Amino acid sequence: MSWAGWSFKWYYALFQNPLLMRGFMVSIKIASLSATFAMILGTLCASQWGRNKSAHPHLVWMASLSLVIPEIVMGLALLLFWVAIMKIFPQLTRGFWSIFVAHTTLGTAYVTAIVRSRIVSIDPALSEAAMDLGARPYKVFLAIKLPLLMPALASGWLLAFILSFDDVVLASFTSGPGYTTLPLVIFSYLKIGYTPQINALGSLIILTISLLMAGIWYIIYRRGSSFEA
Repeated sequence: MSWAGWSFKWYYALFQNPLLMRGFMVSIKIASLSATFAMILGTLCASQWGRNKSAHPHLVWMASLSLVIPEIVMGLALLLFWVAIMKIFPQLTRGFWSIFVAHTTLGTAYVTAIVRSRIVSIDPALSEAAMDLGARPYKVFLAIKLPLLMPALASGWLLAFILSFDDVVLASFTSGPGYTTLPLVIFSYLKIGYTPQINALGSLIILTISLLMAGIWYIIYRRGSSFEA
């Protein structure tokens, strides 16, 4: 195959492909929601883990379980879990919510590990001093802990988003008709034949994620500089 010069032909064809566009929108929606819920659940778990010493053995085991279990085993377990749920609630089917639960479960473990490492590095004297001055617990969290946790929260959210957006194994077990994620669509295309639209899509994904990471790290850098000042 000879090179015919620069062209936006395959980018245009990509945006005219309904299967790829639908898979992209499904993946963006699921990744955004699952990353947000994983950030919330992971932060709650990490906060309890860092504060309650007696809860360490149980929380360490629960938080680390998804990190050490192979994804194919986790996917099979979630499939069996969802089959049992559908027997109780026949109106539920595999699709958006089954993939959402799977990706949230996976992302929560990573967020917990990231946020917990940040929590243990925060000097407890800061919170104690604020409470001595009359600040209520929620005010201490919003004014002191949350700004210090923002880099870890942003990193955890971004990692959970990328894990969800890139996942193939869990989505293979939990997806249903009408809810096929982008990696599964790409995998199907590669099995039936190569198309340059996949190259165009890959370049756009790399560019988007690179810009997103650069933006997040710029915000973190600016926030860190303001704290140092």
